[in-house]
Amino acid sequence: MGKKTDESMTWPKGYTPKDESDDGLNISHGLLSSILKERPKKKLNTEIFNVMATRRSTRKFSKNPVEMWKIDKILAAADTAPTAGNYQGFEIFYVRDEMKKESLVKAANNQPYVKTPVVLVFCMNPDRIKLDFPKEVIMKFSIQDSTLAAAYSQLAASALGLSSIWIGMFDESKVKEIIGTELRPTSFLCIGYPVKKRPPKSRRQLKELIHVVDD
Repeated sequence: MGKKTDESMTWPKGYTPKDESDDGLNISHGLLSSILKERPKKKLNTEIFNVMATRRSTRKFSKNPVEMWKIDKILAAADTAPTAGNYQGFEIFYVRDEMKKESLVKAANNQPYVKTPVVLVFCMNPDRIKLDFPKEVIMKFSIQDSTLAAAYSQLAASALGLSSIWIGMFDESKVKEIIGTELRPTSFLCIGYPVKKRPPKSRRQLKELIHVVDD
């Protein structure tokens, strides 16, 4: 880590970003900028539209570990997602314990691919959103915040040569107990290296997707 960083201000216990830049800063946006700008260890095709066009969900992952610098970028990408009023009404639980991963498999209807090298559980935190709107609107904002953050992380993982699977079916109460929170989980993002890289699946035609509304 850069010599100027202050762990008590910037990151949680048990997770220290592998910031290898020379200008580590003791403010979160400085660290975030440093992580995102850090040069990849190998050449990657990170052009955004190519990343979108080639991303595909994976259900068969290799056991190869994901490098820490890639995990840093995936987590940092979530922090760049737009949120309601910039209040960031979500939290991320980075699950590293193998037994807890096994428990998450059971909580997610025994979907075995939940147990991947990197498991991120995205949760709502509507209490962070300090806007004067009805509760149901704040809850909607928080769901959107959490979902956007997960989507940004998913695209970042794809840009880094990784694959992922988005998990949306699980027992919320069991997940809360496993990860130790009262926050409502909205999705898991399970990330790793695919056993086999596959091309993206075909999509519907734009005329079936887009509806033009004129006067």
